[in-house]
Amino acid sequence: MKDGLSALEPLLAARRHSDPWQHDRDKPPVYAPDFELLEQLLSVPVREGSAPSTGRFALAVDAWLAHELRRAGFSPDEVWPRAGQPRILPREVAELLNRLPVKLADELRERILKMPSIAPTSARVLGRAYEKQVDVLISRWDRGPELLISTKSQVSGFGKNLPNRFEEAYGDAGNLRARYPLAAVGFFFVQRATVLRTEPEAFERTVDMMRKLRDLPVGAGAGNGYTATGLVLVDWDAADSCVRIVHEAVPEDVAAPQFLARMVDAVLAVTPIQHHVAVRGLRERRTLRIREDEGALDLDFD
Repeated sequence: MKDGLSALEPLLAARRHSDPWQHDRDKPPVYAPDFELLEQLLSVPVREGSAPSTGRFALAVDAWLAHELRRAGFSPDEVWPRAGQPRILPREVAELLNRLPVKLADELRERILKMPSIAPTSARVLGRAYEKQVDVLISRWDRGPELLISTKSQVSGFGKNLPNRFEEAYGDAGNLRARYPLAAVGFFFVQRATVLRTEPEAFERTVDMMRKLRDLPVGAGAGNGYTATGLVLVDWDAADSCVRIVHEAVPEDVAAPQFLARMVDAVLAVTPIQHHVAVRGLRERRTLRIREDEGALDLDFD
């Protein structure tokens, strides 16, 4: 059974999970995203001619962000969407499938794919006022949602549709932050770089709103915005449909590296050291002398 991410699986499988952090002496670590993979993933819907609808385009963004979180060291079965089907699956069920005999696991996996109560096609979480479909998520039952990212893409109609994009985004931030105040809640926006040529005013407003959507550090309004926001500009030539990232126009304070670094750091800041040990080790470039807390997971069939 194929879904909207199936065409991207070979690209994800072929990509090694390299260390995403760059460490320079006497400087804080800098997150280095795999932009080449993002270009490859986005090129798939562009070649298929489905980029204008943005649905498949947005799924490619989701798949890339999930891949980046796995690169950062988060467990593959705790990051949704998963690289393979089912895309949304509790970690404990995924671990059960991994430990069962292959034939039995395959049969059970086929059944699970037909049970939306166990493996839904999208991750929906309850906010303060309403349910929200979250595009990228890190969660497990004993810790609850730890990271929630909403993604949006825009390839045309920039100035016309921008107010609605950000009105929805701001409402979603307050809805999620009110129920999950310790979770890292992010908004990631991918825009076609033609905005620079055709509607430069809309691009200036985009950058400004990306900054204003963030949480205020103190005072009135603190706790209602996003933990982090990120912006990527992309473009492609109709002749070859190869997507390329346009880096130079995006200010550093709203670019993808700071977004991923802030989201990772926000998760680590509110969890004890025995949680996300691999993530901490990569971030600090050292081996932590502590074991990962697996919670109540007990699936020893030996």
